Amino acid sequence: MTCDFEPPLPRSQISDIEETGIMKVFLHGVGRHDIIPFWAGEGDVPTPDFICQAVSQSLQAGETMYSHSRGIPEVRDALAAYMNRTFDLSLPEQRVSLTTSGMAAIVVAVQMAVGAGDEMLVLGPVWPNIYSTIEVAGGTVRHATLELGADGWQLDLDKLLAQVTAKTTAIFINSPGNPTGWVMTAEAQRRLLAFARQRGIWIIADEVYHNLVFDRKVAPSFLQIADPEDRLLVVNSFSKSWLMTGWRLGWLTHPASLADTVTKLIQVLTSCAPVFLQRGAIAALNHGDHVIADLRDRSRRGRDLVFDRLEAWPRVRGARPKGAFYAFFEVDGMTDSLATCHDIIDKCQVGLAPGMAFGPNGEGYLRLCFASQPETLQRGMDALELYLGGGTNQL
Repeated sequence: MTCDFEPPLPRSQISDIEETGIMKVFLHGVGRHDIIPFWAGEGDVPTPDFICQAVSQSLQAGETMYSHSRGIPEVRDALAAYMNRTFDLSLPEQRVSLTTSGMAAIVVAVQMAVGAGDEMLVLGPVWPNIYSTIEVAGGTVRHATLELGADGWQLDLDKLLAQVTAKTTAIFINSPGNPTGWVMTAEAQRRLLAFARQRGIWIIADEVYHNLVFDRKVAPSFLQIADPEDRLLVVNSFSKSWLMTGWRLGWLTHPASLADTVTKLIQVLTSCAPVFLQRGAIAALNHGDHVIADLRDRSRRGRDLVFDRLEAWPRVRGARPKGAFYAFFEVDGMTDSLATCHDIIDKCQVGLAPGMAFGPNGEGYLRLCFASQPETLQRGMDALELYLGGGTNQL
């Protein structure tokens, strides 16, 4: 006896999620031994030894059991101390919670601010996972956009605020920005925070690249102007600044009154982060300022190396970023950035991220991560010149 049936499907918010353009490109090129991988947000330098040694010592000591969902007391103290000295704050440890990745911090933040029928305003171009996170929570995305002008990427704050509706419960801001390198000014932060207070709207601020800026030590943070109980959730990560992308550790700064709520959400999501990884995080926070400084210097040199080449190619238009470590540039005549990235892999052995991955205003652009060593960047740009700079394989 046979029975015809349809395969089981999850609810539409799940089944309708598309694989990101970054992952599509990665899957097209992964495993090829000759690929120069500029597609992801990481360089080619491994995690420093002193961080790894802290983990090894923890494992040898048998720290392999469950821990507090918001992190062991030592890591919460180290997080608060880092934030306080970085931004000249006085945060208590009750306001910081360790998460299993910056992405997990975003999930927790969205779950607190957005529900079924709510709208969340997202400023793009932006890292694409935020869109799916909102949709999984049952919310709807509203789009606002930065604009590329003669002085780089710019925010028209009035246009952003005009996108807010009666259903808007949260605004998502990523500064310094991935992929644009845009940095929000303190004055714009003040205006947006005042507006959000008046409307009772949450601000979710992705400040993962806060210490990767090129004209100052640290980017302005909403935390520097906010009251302790403002509707503000600030996302951070160990991945970029301390070369720990594969470790999957981040943290969320939130009102102290939400500590118990954050605890419950982390329990549902991942229970806790491994204690031995937390020991590595403590080492990074307490002794890793030189790692940040080295990455900032390498990224500044990488930015200038890459843009010296890009600016000589007549079909390419972009702006040297003020923060993060990405070149996000427009290519004249390109209408399908995903297909172009596949073609560049096949012809040049260089992995880039397609602009279409970063929201509806990203098509026509490509993203290149310039956090790698100079010799790697030079090889990659030599290969790309054949394609984008006027060579025989040009688009």
